Amino acid sequence: MRLWTLHPRFLDCRGLVALWREALLAQAVLCGNTRGYLHHPQLLRFRNTAAPLSSIASYLRAVLVESARRGYHFNASKIPLADTAELIVTSQGQLDYEWTHLKAKLRVRDPYLLSTMESISRPDPHPLFSIVPGLVEGWEVVQPLRLQSSATGLKRGGQGDEPS
Repeated sequence: MRLWTLHPRFLDCRGLVALWREALLAQAVLCGNTRGYLHHPQLLRFRNTAAPLSSIASYLRAVLVESARRGYHFNASKIPLADTAELIVTSQGQLDYEWTHLKAKLRVRDPYLLSTMESISRPDPHPLFSIVPGLVEGWEVVQPLRLQSSATGLKRGGQGDEPS
């Protein structure tokens, strides 16, 4: 499960469809409708909000908007009506790590899309997230082979850790 901190517009079609499915699964977990993925680390930042169901609904709405922009027909009725959610604070290190992770995926899956994003050094986050200085979040399962070098500054830390 990957609930991207990155804005959904950066995902290829396969990634956007997978995000929709995985966010719907996250919603089911947070609603108590499934026992699988109950302790998945990607769910921590939603669980730690005042209203986890509103947070995942807001997350899904942004994915839905991106899908409609592309002409896809995701089922909006799968998102319950919910109050607007508070922004979730996430570190710049997390966003940077995910950007590196996505680019590695696109290098294989969609080199053309990757080439259109070469000039982007700081991608926009998903609208639900507010980015603050810091390292990769402590809940992230870091894949060291995906990191290009220690010069990227992508080190693992906990919430609130400052970059070194």
